[in-house]
Formats: sequence, C-alpha cells, structure tokens
Amino acid sequence: MSPDLYFVLTLVVRMAVTAGFLLAATIIAERAGPLIGGLVATLPISAGPVYIFLALDHDAAFIAHGALGSLVTNALNVIFALVYVLLAQKRSLTISLASAFAVWIALTYSAGFVRWTLLLAIILNLAALAVSLWLSAPMRHVRAPVVHARWYDLVMRAAMVALLVGVVVTLSFRIGPTASGNLAVFPIVLTSLILILHRRIGGKPTAAVMANAVIGLAGFGVAVMVLHLTAVPLGSALALALTLLVSMGGNLIIFLMRRRAAAAAAAAGSGGVP
Repeated sequence: MSPDLYFVLTLVVRMAVTAGFLLAATIIAERAGPLIGGLVATLPISAGPVYIFLALDHDAAFIAHGALGSLVTNALNVIFALVYVLLAQKRSLTISLASAFAVWIALTYSAGFVRWTLLLAIILNLAALAVSLWLSAPMRHVRAPVVHARWYDLVMRAAMVALLVGVVVTLSFRIGPTASGNLAVFPIVLTSLILILHRRIGGKPTAAVMANAVIGLAGFGVAVMVLHLTAVPLGSALALALTLLVSMGGNLIIFLMRRRAAAAAAAAGSGGVP
C-alpha cells in the first residue's frame, strides 16, 4: 500500500470515529435540557479525537504546546458563546451567529501577536469566564423544549466535526503545534448546536444552552491546562486519559452542584414541604 493511500484511509477512519462520538453526544445534548446540553457540548467531543490522532503523529512536546494554544482559544470560545447569548435574546440566527464569529475571528487574529505563556493564558481564561458568567447568568434558566434531531441535522453536524478533524490532522505538520491546538478547539460543536436549535426552539432557549456551555468551558479550560502540564512528564497517552477524566469529572461536579442548588431553591419556594 502506498504511503498516500495509507494516509487517506487512516484519515477517513479517524474522521468516521469522531463523527460517531459526536452523534452520540448530540442525541444526549438535545434531549436532556439546557444544563446537560450545555455541559455535554463542552466535553472534548471534537478536541479529544483531534488530540488522540495528533498524538499518533507527533511527540509529547507537540501535544503540550498544542494544549497551550487550545487554552487560549478556549477563552475566545467563552466570548463566542457570550456574544451569541446576548444577541440571541432579540436578534436572528444570522445576526447572532455571524456577530459571534466576527468577534471570535478578530480576537483570534489579535491573539496571534501575543507570545503566550501558561500564566497569560490562565489570566485570559479567568477574565473571560468572570465577565461571561456574570453577564449570562440571567439567561441560564430559560426552559427549552425537548428536541428530536432529524437525520440530516445529525449528518450535517457529524460532517462538520469530521471535516475539522481532517483539516487539523492534515495541516498539523505544516502549521505547527500552537496553530494545531487553536484549530483543535474551534467552536464547531457550539456552532452546530446553534444552527440546529435556534431554528427549532428559538433564540432564548438556545441561548440558555450556550449560557450553560460557558460553565462547561471553565471545566474544559482546566482539562486543557492539565494536558499542557502532563503531556511531557507522563507521555501523551496518560496525559490525554487524565485530561478526559478531568473534563468529565468537572462537568459532573457542576451538574451535581446545580442540581442541589435547584432542589434547595424548590424546597425554599414550597416552604420546605416535599
């Protein structure tokens, strides 16, 4: 088998595996309400497979540097979600999503001129999260109807993420670790959810999902930071496994805390009567 044919076949397999993960997560996100939907959307559904495949082609130092790029982009994804949340209250899908992308692209371009360190990336994430959590708080609790995805919605979303995997894996040898890390966390999952949900259930319920996604992005940022710190000393395989556990564990803790708070608020509202 020629090297070119082998590369194409492995790339197709990698894209198909990623699409399968996304389809499963999509069904869960769309049927479980804004909180769980937002948290599932911020799991490493696309970034996880991308990094696994990058680790097969590159050394641990490449993964560590890529994770730093992903940490920077994670903060920009928080702002992307916030811009959509604020505009979707009254604006159309086109205006809300296009504006979110315009801001994201401008910030991504500006970030390219900064010599990023872990400390700077952490500060950027903390600032973006503090502002976004504050501004999006009133929009998190809008009730959203259950949405049953149509087959062409699933195909579209799976194709978008599979394409992202193909682009990052193919270009990683040319663009280097930082740019590969930036592309690995391109807001493709958030975008696909917005495209489908906004047309189905409206701007405000979809904004509620994105507002909850901001919380999940905080946990994802911690997970990417763990990957950056552990890739070299532990090796790519163990570091990626630990990163996945941190991401899933963080979102589980957020879910349990929000569930307990909701139960306490319900009990207080009913005067303690079950």
